[in-house]
Amino acid sequence: MSHRFHPVSRRSLLAGAAATGALIMLHPFSARAQANQAHLRIMETTDIHVNVLPYDYYADKANDTLGLSRTASLIDAVRKQATNAMLIDNGDLLQGNPMGDYIAYEKGMKDGDLHPIMKGMNLLGYECSTLGNHEFNYGLSFMDKVLAGANFPFVCANLIRGTGLAANPRDDKLYLKPYVILDKKIRDGSGAEQPIRIGIIGFVPPQIMVWDLKNLEGNVKTRDIVEAAKAWVPEIKEAGADIVIALSHSGIDVKQGDMMENASFFVAGVDGIDAVFTGHQHLVFPGKKDFQALEAVDTEKGTLQGKPAVMGGFWGSHMGLIDLLLERDGSKWRVVSATSEARPIYERVDNKNKPTVADDKRIIAALEQDHQATLAYVRRPVGKTSAPLYSYFALVADDPSIQVVSQAQTWYLRDILKNTQWKDVPLLSAAAPFKAGGRNGADYYTDVPVGDIAIKNVADLYLYPNTVRAVEITGAQVKEWLEMSAGIFNRIEPGKADQALINTDFPSYNFDVIDGVTYRIDLSQPPKYDAKGGLANAGSNRIVDLMFDGKPIDPAGKFVVATNNYRAGGGGNFPDINASKIIYEAPDTNRDVIVRYVVSEGTINPSADGNWSFAPLPGTSVLFETGARAKDFIAEVKSLKIEPAGEGEAGFAKYRILL
Repeated sequence: MSHRFHPVSRRSLLAGAAATGALIMLHPFSARAQANQAHLRIMETTDIHVNVLPYDYYADKANDTLGLSRTASLIDAVRKQATNAMLIDNGDLLQGNPMGDYIAYEKGMKDGDLHPIMKGMNLLGYECSTLGNHEFNYGLSFMDKVLAGANFPFVCANLIRGTGLAANPRDDKLYLKPYVILDKKIRDGSGAEQPIRIGIIGFVPPQIMVWDLKNLEGNVKTRDIVEAAKAWVPEIKEAGADIVIALSHSGIDVKQGDMMENASFFVAGVDGIDAVFTGHQHLVFPGKKDFQALEAVDTEKGTLQGKPAVMGGFWGSHMGLIDLLLERDGSKWRVVSATSEARPIYERVDNKNKPTVADDKRIIAALEQDHQATLAYVRRPVGKTSAPLYSYFALVADDPSIQVVSQAQTWYLRDILKNTQWKDVPLLSAAAPFKAGGRNGADYYTDVPVGDIAIKNVADLYLYPNTVRAVEITGAQVKEWLEMSAGIFNRIEPGKADQALINTDFPSYNFDVIDGVTYRIDLSQPPKYDAKGGLANAGSNRIVDLMFDGKPIDPAGKFVVATNNYRAGGGGNFPDINASKIIYEAPDTNRDVIVRYVVSEGTINPSADGNWSFAPLPGTSVLFETGARAKDFIAEVKSLKIEPAGEGEAGFAKYRILL
C-alpha cells in the first residue's frame, strides 16, 4: 500500500549553528573534526504515547515532566550545537493518553485526516520512525490512516503481512519497508560538503501478536527481532549504506532467548549496526539508575556490547542523543568515536518538578483545537458507578476504591490468559489504596459519588502510570504477600482500649488487598515483616483463615496474581515477589485498563465484597484517623463495629473500632 511510504529527498544534514557560521557551544566532535572527518548528531524521541503537550488529561492539569512540545525545544537547541544533525523516533506514538483515545474512539480517522501526533512531529523535521507495540491498539486500518499523514518514512523489518513466514527473512512480505537508505550531504571538518548514505532499520516487539491478538490475528505475523536484523543489515550494507542505525522499539535485557521482547542488547551485537536507539521499557539509558550491573552494558558511556545506544525515557521526558565522529575511508564513512546521553526536559528541585525548557509554540498552536476537544472528552462521563467510590476506610476494611481496581485487573487478564498455559490457574488480584490521607493531608482521599464516572476520575482511583503485570506464585507465597501487607498495623494488646492501629511509617501503597481469597488479620500477633520487608518476627502468623473457593488455601497450589510493574518487579520488598515470578508484562497501564473496564461494563458495581476483616479480639478497641467526610460512609462499612471518636489534628477525624 504505497500511501504508507514517502519518498526521501536528498536533504542536507547541516544544522542551524553550522549553517550560519555560529560555532559557539559546538560539540567537541564538530569543533575538532579534521578534513576527512565529520560529526553526526542523531536525536531520538521514543514512547511519546500521544503526549504532545505538557498536560496530564487524567488529572486534568498541566504536567512539567512530559510533552513533545517541551522536547522540541531541546531538539532545536541541540541541532545548533552540531555541524550535522538528524531526528528520528522510536515508536509508541498513537496510544497512551486520553487524546489518543479521543481520536480513536470519538473523532475517528478518515483518509486524509492528520492525527495530532503527526501535526506535532511534522513540524520538527523527523527523518524516520519505526512502529511501537501501541501502534496496533486501535487496529491496522486506524494505524494506516495515521501513518499516511507523516512526512517521514516508517520502517519495520519484522512485521509480516499475512500469516506465513518465509524460509529466508528477506523473502517475507513485510507490512512496511524493512529499512530506508537516506542519501544526505554532510559537512566535514574542512567545511566541505560530502555525500553520505545512512541506513535506518526498525523493529517491533514480536509480542504484539499476544497483546493485540484481536486486531492482528490472521492479518500479520512477527519474526524474531535479532533474526530479522541479521538478515536485513547485510542487505543494507550491500545497497551502499555507510552507516546503519537501528530503531529498536525493544528494551534492554541480557538474557538471550527466542522472540525476545527486549532484544536491543543483542541487536547491538549484529555485525554492521553502528548505533542502537531503544525504547519500550520507559526507562533512561545511559544513566545512574536503570540497567546497572548488566554485563557488557555500560551505563556511564551508554554502550551495549561496545556500540553506542540510548533510551530517551517516555512521554517526551527525555531526548535521546548519540553523537558519532565519522571518518572517511576512501569513498566510505565509518564510525571512529561516539558518545551517548539522555537529556531531560525537567529537573527535581526541592521535591518539585521544574521545567528546564519552554514549549515550542508552533506545536502548542497546532494542537489547540485537539487539546480543547480532549479536555471536553475527559470531562464527559464514560460510564456509571452504582455505588460510591471512596477510600476513607481503605486501611481498615475492604474498600470500593480498591475493589474496582481489582475487578478491572481481573477482567483484563482473564481475557489475555484464556488461551495460554495459565488459563486454568486460579486468578487473584492485588491492589492497594493510593489516596489514604496520611502525610498528604485530610483531603487526600478518593471520593467519587454514585452516578457518572469521567475519565479524569480514574486518576482518583489510580494515581500512578504503572503497567499491569501477572505473577505466578504458590498458596504459601500468597500468605506471605498478605503477611507483608499486614505490617501496616501496630500490634494490638487484647483487652486494652483505644490503641493506635496504623503504623504511620508503613506506606499505604504497600498495603495490598488480594481479591479472590478470603482471610482475617490477627492484630494480637506482631508483624511478621517490617516496613522495609525485613523479617521481624519469623514465628508470627497474622493472616488466619486464609481460604480459596471456600476451603483452606493449598500452600503448594499455583495462583496467578494480577498486580502492577512496581510490585511485580520487587517494589516494596515483598517476600518472594520479584521479576522472576512474572509470567506476563502487559503493554497497558492500570489506568487505561480501568477506563476500558468502565466503558465495557457501562455501569460498574464497585461495592466491597468483604473478603477480608480483622479477627475478633473481645474487649479491645483501636483508634485510627481519616478524612472528615468519612462520616457519610460509616453505614457502608458492614464488616466493622465503628464509631466516631472526636476530632484529630489538621482536619482529620478520629474513629474507634471495636474488635
